[in-house]
Amino acid sequence: MTEGNFVDYVKMHLTSGKGGQGSAHLRREKYMPKGGPDGGDGGRGGHIILRANPNLWTLYHLKFKRHFKAGHGGAGSKQTSTGADGDDVIIEVPLGTVVRDTETQNVILEITENGQEVIIAKGGKEDLVITILKVLPIRRHVMHNLV
Repeated sequence: MTEGNFVDYVKMHLTSGKGGQGSAHLRREKYMPKGGPDGGDGGRGGHIILRANPNLWTLYHLKFKRHFKAGHGGAGSKQTSTGADGDDVIIEVPLGTVVRDTETQNVILEITENGQEVIIAKGGKEDLVITILKVLPIRRHVMHNLV
């Protein structure tokens, strides 16, 4: 076996996905004078996940692919349609893998159990601003009926 087949150190660049935008759509119908907000929430950004694989014993499969980018969340749309979540990226690593910060060399985590999954880069949060707008007209309507 040659010396180049065993790789025990890999520097990777990880980018999680951004959350999707909420939709500021307003409902518009002929016989409804005040339709109100009708937009949907955005989808969450994709995570980057490390998964332990007992069949691996080296990081050779990561030697030539070092940049990992998760998918972005989809935008919300009309009729309260929520945007799609971003695609997660799963990176399989051998047991005993240690993840360090490149600047400080501090240990972030160590993968020790079979099948263990750890989110190393969490995806962005979806935009939920439109949900608050949906609640306000309902409260005003209920208060009006009580008086």
